[in-house]
Amino acid sequence: MIKNVVYSIKSPYRRSMDIASYTFGSGEKTCCVVGALRGTEIQQMAVCAQLVDTLRRLEGKGRMAKDGSVTVIPCANYYSMNIGKRFWTMDNTDINRMFPGYNLGETTQRIADGLFNAVKGYTYGVHVTSFYLEGEFLPHAKIMRVGDAAEGAYDSLADFGLPYGLIRTPHPYDTTTLHYNWLVWGCKAFSLFTTYTERTGTRSTQAAVNAVLRFLAARGIIEHSLHKGSHTHIMQEEDMTHIHTASAGVVKNRVSVGHEVNEGDLLCEIIHPLEGYSVERITAPAAGTVFFSYNKQLVMERADVFKLVPF
Repeated sequence: MIKNVVYSIKSPYRRSMDIASYTFGSGEKTCCVVGALRGTEIQQMAVCAQLVDTLRRLEGKGRMAKDGSVTVIPCANYYSMNIGKRFWTMDNTDINRMFPGYNLGETTQRIADGLFNAVKGYTYGVHVTSFYLEGEFLPHAKIMRVGDAAEGAYDSLADFGLPYGLIRTPHPYDTTTLHYNWLVWGCKAFSLFTTYTERTGTRSTQAAVNAVLRFLAARGIIEHSLHKGSHTHIMQEEDMTHIHTASAGVVKNRVSVGHEVNEGDLLCEIIHPLEGYSVERITAPAAGTVFFSYNKQLVMERADVFKLVPF
């Protein structure tokens, strides 16, 4: 294992923020795994930390391919993580909306530039990330449809062995993410979504680690035997059913991710925050599996609270 500092930014009040990378194997730059870019992505960092530990043991046993290498960057924003703030501490900007970066720009643009220079040139890229909405997911891998750069990558979604693989048509706001820019620079990139964000779960963390290991084994980068995982249902992201609120208030969920529901089943209630009565009962518009569930107690009007995979 080789540990490097791929980018460092000085602070007038604290120690410098050094973004550390861990490289295994000594061959070509084959795969790069990046974790937390936001200060609340605790599980994402934990997945990468566990991956570092596993790859270190595999390398010690001689199970790394001689002609390839894997680099893991567990966290690129522990300044925000130290104070529990999702975005950059000073100006509330999102590093994952700053790629490919600009080395003479604002702080998060400089961080994105330094990080992207370190992760360019790999054949495969995996970003263990979180969604812009607060909530819990069924574990899944995602690929964006971006020109020829994504050609052949769709079938690779099944190599993670997760229940779902999503294909996303990018929106304009996706063009400044790490995933999108990896694809533009010729890398076959994937986003890996775990169940939680602000906390770790032993089973869900290990499930994500195993997903990355399956992918690396399928590429011939490591020699590792593990369960093949789930049959992967690959679908277009836009084919999901999105369910949103008509009212703001306190959320009382009646179902969780993974639950199978029928049309008309009660999903949640919205309670008036001052008077305590039910202002809205949200029911399933069709039968399906709960793929995403909003997990905060307060919700705004017109917010997405559930996503369903239709049967």
